[in-house]
Amino acid sequence: MARRHWLVVGTFLLAMLLYVDRVCISAAKDAITADLSLSDTQFGWVLSAFALGYALLQTPAGALADRRGPRLVLTGVVAFWSFFTGMTALAQGFVSLLAFRFLFGAGEAGAFPGCARAFHSWLPVGERGLAQGVNFSGSRLGAAFALPVVAAMVVHLGWRTSFLVLAGIGFAWAAWWWWWFVDDPALHPKVTAGERALILRGRELPGGDAAGPLPLSRMLSSRNVWLAMGQYFCSNFTFFFCLTWLFPHLRATYRLEPVEAGLFAAAPLLAGALGNWTGGGLVDAIYRRGAWGASRRWPAMIGFALAAAGLVGSARAESALAAVAFLSVAIFGADMTLPPSWSLCIDIGRRHSGKVSGTMNMAGNLGSFVTGLAFPYLRQWTGSTTPFFLVGAGLNVLAILAWAVTRPEEPLDR
Repeated sequence: MARRHWLVVGTFLLAMLLYVDRVCISAAKDAITADLSLSDTQFGWVLSAFALGYALLQTPAGALADRRGPRLVLTGVVAFWSFFTGMTALAQGFVSLLAFRFLFGAGEAGAFPGCARAFHSWLPVGERGLAQGVNFSGSRLGAAFALPVVAAMVVHLGWRTSFLVLAGIGFAWAAWWWWWFVDDPALHPKVTAGERALILRGRELPGGDAAGPLPLSRMLSSRNVWLAMGQYFCSNFTFFFCLTWLFPHLRATYRLEPVEAGLFAAAPLLAGALGNWTGGGLVDAIYRRGAWGASRRWPAMIGFALAAAGLVGSARAESALAAVAFLSVAIFGADMTLPPSWSLCIDIGRRHSGKVSGTMNMAGNLGSFVTGLAFPYLRQWTGSTTPFFLVGAGLNVLAILAWAVTRPEEPLDR
């Protein structure tokens, strides 16, 4: 297997770890709230504290990956967030849990922007869509795996020991990455001359890369950047529900046992993995037919249409099976939008793809922050979960309109 394909394997495993560590708190929700005497709204703030820390550090982490390289940055951020995964096990109340999850989120902020910067250096343009799809499918498979497995770990080991075990796995990945990866594929001893030439020839888009800096003012004056941020906010609003409130929602609404609820909650995440592969494959297939802009726009617009339809259906579902089936359609669609979104950031950002993708992901995770609070508060104010799902559907329709006027062919440095 070519060395650049091992890069995709490594980032796939990173994405799995990222989401196992992220979703484990949802699977342990009942044990944590009982042990620390937390209300549902307090737990919602804990979930959103992660999303806020994750969002705020996206642009700085992406800029750091552009400047220092993904080898150093990914090693450092994985070690940092693994430390705070372990520290979560030491929480003694609402305030300490809130602080640890905020810092955990801040650590995770550099992961996907660092991967985007590595993909820019290591992958030809025509391979980036599927690589992004495989990468993000790891996060969905990791979350799907975590929901039933962490629920079982909590039952047998307790929630505190479970978090310590997960911290150790993170430190192991960080050590492997530092040993294996180099920022420039031309310097990797296992990259053959043929593969090196293929990468160098295939990774540049028309117009080449600018060598100069990308000031924040120039980036934020780009319509493409604001459109990318807006549509990613909508995508994350839909998806983050599966990482936070789906598991407890299924348990409470349909009176399921923890492992049973974990298996049901895993289904939309598996659909999300399939959506990533589908979206990534479409991006590359359409690009290779010479339609650069369409290769980004159409997979994303189709995905958002499916997400809106799935959320409307889930609002009317009367059984756990029906609710999960509609949500699987919604998450399949929402995750179809990820490969075109991150490919867009590499298209317009180029050598600054870490900073641009981090800025998009910042906006997306402000959507995650809103989701963690919107679900419990809308339910409390209205006495129903239906308004939450209808709001999410409306956001997906707005995202379709945003993609209709996005132009991947317009780089920021021109």
